[in-house]
Amino acid sequence: MEQHQLYRQAVQLLQQLIATPSFSREEDKTAAILADFLKHLGVKEVHQQLHNVWAFNRHFNPDLPMLLLNSHHDTVKPNAGYTRNPFEASIEDGKLFGLGSNDAGGCLVSLIATFLYFYEREDLSYNLVLAATAEEEISGRNGIESIFQLLGPVEAAIVGEPTEMHLAVAEKGLMVLDCTAKGKAGHAAREEGVNAIYEALPDIQWFQSYTFPNVSGHLGPVKMSVTVVQTGTQHNVVPDTCTFTVDVRLTDAYTMEEVLETIQQHVKAEVKPRSMRLKPSSIPMEHPLVQAGVRMGRTTYGSPTTSDQALLPIPSLKMGPGFSGRSHMADEYIYLHEIEEGIKLYIELLEKVIVKEV
Repeated sequence: MEQHQLYRQAVQLLQQLIATPSFSREEDKTAAILADFLKHLGVKEVHQQLHNVWAFNRHFNPDLPMLLLNSHHDTVKPNAGYTRNPFEASIEDGKLFGLGSNDAGGCLVSLIATFLYFYEREDLSYNLVLAATAEEEISGRNGIESIFQLLGPVEAAIVGEPTEMHLAVAEKGLMVLDCTAKGKAGHAAREEGVNAIYEALPDIQWFQSYTFPNVSGHLGPVKMSVTVVQTGTQHNVVPDTCTFTVDVRLTDAYTMEEVLETIQQHVKAEVKPRSMRLKPSSIPMEHPLVQAGVRMGRTTYGSPTTSDQALLPIPSLKMGPGFSGRSHMADEYIYLHEIEEGIKLYIELLEKVIVKEV
């Protein structure tokens, strides 16, 4: 199928997805749309579990390595500042408006078009698996993580997120910590009790001032921010407990376990991570996907925002049409030319990597 036809079909599919609400955990209708779309265009076997849809290239060869093309079809709920109907996929001045158009509908339909371009090819040195997955916006357990083992031995992945088709070769991880400083209750008018707020202050100051010595080449330093503090019940009672929350943005310079161990060694408060799932990720600069992208004139950078890359235990490259700054904004949109360029550049990239040399 030629690229312009794929582009037209991709835009029509995106309009259909925008018109169908698909909030995280409620993606059943868009999953059905995606499965039907692939079947209608001749994809032989389309798999689905929960709200995740995936398919392999027609001439699958079990002796070849496998490349995953992944993006998500769930969306956040509409920003309160919307002036348009978020589910009306209107086109004005070369922009396609609608909830999820930029994050990450444009990426998803561009990857689908790319998959279809290579679907019938018999000259591939990689197998391809396309996965349109759920719950990315909430880092849910019923998204890519729940089906990854069903895909088989995947060697690497392209994760579709809006990067203006540049190469996010590393991505920060996220660890949220719930910290509890203990004191002893007493009456504020008397010299009694141990104030848990004062017990927490040195720890909070440590989070503010401590610098991890190793700095990532693409992601910079580990960043820690105290974001929530809760304590006390009334003005005349010395509080016996002070809880505070710390947002930790991790880099590929440390494992998540190393960062947690350092924190627990330095602070007095009890520290409990909410999750250890959203790990920092990266792909080696010498990887064929990265080298092909560099030869195409695309720039490399480290991404501060998390995506499904955090849940993939393989090298992954984040790349897609659209601009990250439009994600979750009111009156979200993507330019049509970005989708067209996205398909073109994805195909060009894969031509350099997965097509056998004659």
